[in-house]
Amino acid sequence: MILYKNDIEKLRSLIASHTKTFLLLDENSEKFCLQYFNSIELLKSYTKIVIPSGEQHKNLGTVQDVWSQLIDNHADRKSLLINIGGGMVTDVGGFAASCYQRGIDFINVPTTLLGMIDASVGGKTGIDFQGLKNQIGVFSQPLAVVILFELLETLSKRELLSGLAEIIKYGFIVDKEFLTAKLLDNPVNPVDPVLIKKAIDVKNEITRNDVNEKGLRKILNFGHTIGHALETYLIDNHKEIRHGEGVAMGMLSALYLSEKYCGLNHQITSDYKDLYAENFNRFDLNGIPVEELMEIMRHDKKNEGGDIRFVLIEDYGKPVYDVVVKPEDIVDSINYLIDYQNDANYWGK
Repeated sequence: MILYKNDIEKLRSLIASHTKTFLLLDENSEKFCLQYFNSIELLKSYTKIVIPSGEQHKNLGTVQDVWSQLIDNHADRKSLLINIGGGMVTDVGGFAASCYQRGIDFINVPTTLLGMIDASVGGKTGIDFQGLKNQIGVFSQPLAVVILFELLETLSKRELLSGLAEIIKYGFIVDKEFLTAKLLDNPVNPVDPVLIKKAIDVKNEITRNDVNEKGLRKILNFGHTIGHALETYLIDNHKEIRHGEGVAMGMLSALYLSEKYCGLNHQITSDYKDLYAENFNRFDLNGIPVEELMEIMRHDKKNEGGDIRFVLIEDYGKPVYDVVVKPEDIVDSINYLIDYQNDANYWGK
């Protein structure tokens, strides 16, 4: 169930049906978003649980801390956990709620653009394990996802652009119109809310019809195979990267492979290179160990029978999933990305 600010009374009713309410936040959402959440007066009382921010804390230790605080504060099976934060918070909170006493209700309140259009919708929960993203988790649907556009005012432009990468993804796999997405100058609505709603509706429809990712839902992983590997490697080596930035790079490699495996028109790849340079920062990938990236990809959840599988496209809105790609072609696609990041025509020297 997707709720917006004009659905506040319905949300109050959902919350009131529970014995206790817990708010899960990270340090950032507590500092920048809790005040606004309190201002709309949804809750008479709640217990606050605050976890450290950052992907490096999306682990079992953090989940254990959440469980401990639920136990210490006598949470029962009729309790409610409201996750207020970006994708890390909704992933951790959803997983913690789904396992606590075999499952309690949870509500996601995403505070980032990326969280609104991707992480909080669709029922994926989980944590990173042994250096691998989202390796442990369950499919569990939130009682509701609450979209409050005012929370986007708390974000930096870099965070907004990270979310924009996922909107661009929908342009390749669903509708070319998403590729026209632009950041707006209006500080109240830094990104077009109509476009955000459309992206949420698309994600909700796809995941509702394929809850456990057996078929069509796999298309949502376009750009993620190499993107996740880059994100994992860079975070492990203490380099700063946002999830959307990894996806943005991964999509370029996926387009390269789409030309080779699906006959994609090269002009689509060329146009994306221009779009990328307009919206995202250059990453210095020189010296990155390609074999380490390959090893990370070998643990990707989409793989079967030891084959690394990709989502590719034949054209705008024509995705193909479960494409087995040869290792040497994956290496070529990574080198293509590295060459692009070094191309003076886009970035200068």
